[in-house]
Amino acid sequence: MERTGPTVRFSGLLAVCSATLLAAATLVASAPAVSAADADLVRNGGFEAGLDGWNCANQSGAAVTAPKRSGDYALKATPAGNDHAKCSQTITVKPNSTYTLSAWVQGSHVYLGASGTGTTDVSTWTQSPAAWKQLTTTFATGPSTTSVSVYTHGWYGTPDHYVDDLTLIGPGGEPVVIPAVPAGLKTTALTSSSVALSWNAVSGASGYHVYRGGTKVATATGPSATVTGLTPSTAYSFQVSATNAAGESAKSAAITATTTEGGGGGDTKLPARALVGYLHSSFANGSGYTRMADVPDSWDVINLAFGEPTSVTSGDIRFALCPVAECPNVESEAEFKAAIKAKQAAGKKVLISIGGQNGQVQLASTAARDAFVTSVSKIIDTYGLDGLDIDFEGHSLSLNTGDTDFRSPTSPVIVNLISAVKSLKAKYGSDFVLTMAPETFFVQLGYQFYGSGPWGGQDPRAGAYLPVIHALRDDLTLLHVQDYNSGPIMGLDNQYHSMGGADFHIAMTDMLLAGFPVAGDTGKVFPGLRPDQVAIGLPASTQAGNGHTTPAEVNKALDCLIKKTSCGSYQTHGTWSDLRGLMTWSINWDRFNNGEFSRNFDGYFGN
Repeated sequence: MERTGPTVRFSGLLAVCSATLLAAATLVASAPAVSAADADLVRNGGFEAGLDGWNCANQSGAAVTAPKRSGDYALKATPAGNDHAKCSQTITVKPNSTYTLSAWVQGSHVYLGASGTGTTDVSTWTQSPAAWKQLTTTFATGPSTTSVSVYTHGWYGTPDHYVDDLTLIGPGGEPVVIPAVPAGLKTTALTSSSVALSWNAVSGASGYHVYRGGTKVATATGPSATVTGLTPSTAYSFQVSATNAAGESAKSAAITATTTEGGGGGDTKLPARALVGYLHSSFANGSGYTRMADVPDSWDVINLAFGEPTSVTSGDIRFALCPVAECPNVESEAEFKAAIKAKQAAGKKVLISIGGQNGQVQLASTAARDAFVTSVSKIIDTYGLDGLDIDFEGHSLSLNTGDTDFRSPTSPVIVNLISAVKSLKAKYGSDFVLTMAPETFFVQLGYQFYGSGPWGGQDPRAGAYLPVIHALRDDLTLLHVQDYNSGPIMGLDNQYHSMGGADFHIAMTDMLLAGFPVAGDTGKVFPGLRPDQVAIGLPASTQAGNGHTTPAEVNKALDCLIKKTSCGSYQTHGTWSDLRGLMTWSINWDRFNNGEFSRNFDGYFGN
């Protein structure tokens, strides 16, 4: 969170670039000679049977009668938003064989390629042909490759493109058979809201379906998955099946798993839809100082910004009201405490937020951990607060080299923070409100990168909040990731999403609720949180931070996540009807902006 004036910052973190480089493969001038055993292996390559055999992302493809190169139909594909209209088909091939892939295309930036070759995947493209043009490339399969994916796609922001007469010439592979039933299904981890499962890999399977009580609830590409959104202390039955191009196996034998008891997290008497805001209590900036008594009733959770350490590694956190010289209208300590009690009597929660842009906190020692617990407790007791908000930014959290599993962290700054928060939770009991406000770099970036990586060289802060969130998930009241001051982040659709519109908030929030494999490792899946534990974090105005989202776009994001309408190109992995609400930086900036953010929240939810 920022504590500066209107000047926008990017939080000092690595910008996560989404500039996907256009790899222009050289067109093959002449295809190799075709042997008598070679054949065209593509099913419905002329699209005469519509899209039979083809999978077009987000319903971006259609068979049309014009323009066409031959026959009666061709493929028309339409890029939209961050979707580049990829249409693909999985084809059975032989190992150690050579294939020639061709297609006739028309349109701007049209690609043709093959993936999963077992050697070097290939692609070729043309920039802007006004008439039909043939693209051709070749590839060799690896020693164990039995299927490849051939595809075409356009590019972001380009018009419709057209494809016809797509062929793959080479030796046909053995027929694909339905895979065997998976064996060895077992539970690997339990929380109050999730069950992690694993099973034995099945030869020839390209994916797996997970069933709960006979209903498909998850898919996976590897032999593990985590089912989320469950109820504490409840028994569930699970089965799994294996799939490939030939079909789906029968379901495995069922196992039963019972979720753990809730650890006192959850709503802690929050309203079903909560509005969370930060109050600049210890400093002033361009938004002006707002007294606690003047905070509008719209705000359900008020985070006092900020408690900061006496030094980066001391763990000794201090909080004081803004000096009179800086904030002439600041209230007295007695008035401040009385106003807090009045807010709490009205059902509001008031928390101390630790960290922020300037408050770097590194609990690198047990002494710092213990000082943190003691000093934070003193602040909570002095002001009669309801709990704690962790807003560690910058270099507060990072992972040591070799710390590669979010489920069992070893880095002292991570381990000590988890221990400190658990001590505070134990001291104050089940009514203790715990919230977190990490940046996307520390959470969703973990889908691609985690710490310094298995070979080193990555930023050790990437995904560093994940072990903290995971260890404290049963104590966590709300997670509201800052969907601002962020570079583009890859979502579960493997596309990059950029801040400022509904799409970014939809993709980033869906990741938190659906869960995701950390650093792409399907054996290390971060389980999704309950929807009532998640709020969307946004800046209240254009002055408050980079990535401001208009009320109309905020409402689109809420529509998609809660109702599964107005979703655009990104398809969520569930209908998250219990999503808790919104968080903003900040209450002060919202007042400066005539209450636009809070008024929109109240209007949307009918408050």
